[in-house]
Amino acid sequence: MQLKQLESKTLTGLRIRTCNANEMNTDTAKIAGLWQKFTEQYGAKLTAKTHVYGVYTNYETDMTGDFDVIACCNDSSIKVTNSIEVTTAPGAYLVFYATGDMPDTVIDLWGEIWQYFSSDDCKYTRTYNCDYEYYKSANEVEIAIAIAE
Repeated sequence: MQLKQLESKTLTGLRIRTCNANEMNTDTAKIAGLWQKFTEQYGAKLTAKTHVYGVYTNYETDMTGDFDVIACCNDSSIKVTNSIEVTTAPGAYLVFYATGDMPDTVIDLWGEIWQYFSSDDCKYTRTYNCDYEYYKSANEVEIAIAIAE
């Protein structure tokens, strides 16, 4: 993990609202379906220069409350039905890295992040403002977690 100051990014994509409790149950989980819809609607329009993100924002409370997930990219010229724009918050982030088969690698990395922030010796506080996944390649992901400065 690395502490970084990140600038805002304006991205375009598709949004759902969910919570972690719902994501633990296959009958109520929405994130996998969101990514499937994103791939169907955006996939053929993505280029080698397009960066793909998963943005987590509009947190109701913390990791236990509802939040928005936006499967998105940095190419604002791609327009599909029900697409939205989202701007990530600038500021201090802890950035975690992992490589491996998706989506298992990103799911495991989120588990490591939750464990890190729930440990007694964690010196950072999550803001629950804006967090995001950046898919650097088909098997490499960074997850940026907004923290209080």
